[in-house]
Amino acid sequence: MTAYVHPQSIVRKIWGKSDTILFIFAGAAAEFALNKAVDWLYFTGRIPNDPIGRLFSTVEYARHIVFASKEEAEATIDKITFIHGGVEKARGAKIPDWAYRDVLFMLIHYSIAAYELLERKLSADEKEDLYEVFLRIGRRMNVPDLPDTYKAWLPVREAHMQSDLARSRFTDDLFQQYKKHLGRLRYKALREAQVLVVPKRVSALLQFRKISLLYPLVPVYKLSRRLNLDAVIKWLLLPSAYKKQIEALDVLPS
Repeated sequence: MTAYVHPQSIVRKIWGKSDTILFIFAGAAAEFALNKAVDWLYFTGRIPNDPIGRLFSTVEYARHIVFASKEEAEATIDKITFIHGGVEKARGAKIPDWAYRDVLFMLIHYSIAAYELLERKLSADEKEDLYEVFLRIGRRMNVPDLPDTYKAWLPVREAHMQSDLARSRFTDDLFQQYKKHLGRLRYKALREAQVLVVPKRVSALLQFRKISLLYPLVPVYKLSRRLNLDAVIKWLLLPSAYKKQIEALDVLPS
């Protein structure tokens, strides 16, 4: 069967390692808390009530797409669309098209930001490769008005951040839920990790400091991966209840 994402694609390298994925969702957790459509999370109550559990659930969907055959990936995408349709029907309203684009745009941005933080800078061709994968996902979900190329996407992404992000009571409540479920120390680590990958617009709205306290430790962490000590660090930063889920994220060797 044909793979949905080419085995040599940069997307598989990004989504095949747990630490990269965790940084992707750390950044997305910060930015989506600012999204003007964040109230949709509160309609079902699932993410505010169990943000860490929902993170791993979302990761599972992403893994099914990135590492599956074309048929299996498209079935997963269709399932996601069906679930969203059910939520819309229950609420009697439609999730805005711009909100779907924003989520897709976040995954693109943080896939690049996380990989470049922990690995290396991506080439222009690699960024186009990554964008093409998410473009196919978006089009399968019938998300309209998606730019055709990564280069054309950049100004659209910037415009979306300016128009669709705002700090609200939902923002502050969601961060309180992160703190409640992670504990004070792990929550502080999450915030510092977010500083490393969020764009300036997000950082300003959340009043983050410009430089993360974790920044000097990034080279140390990269070394720990070479010595196979990174699993210990992950277990310290995430609740032990999620040990197996963290291990399962590593499709590719460190």
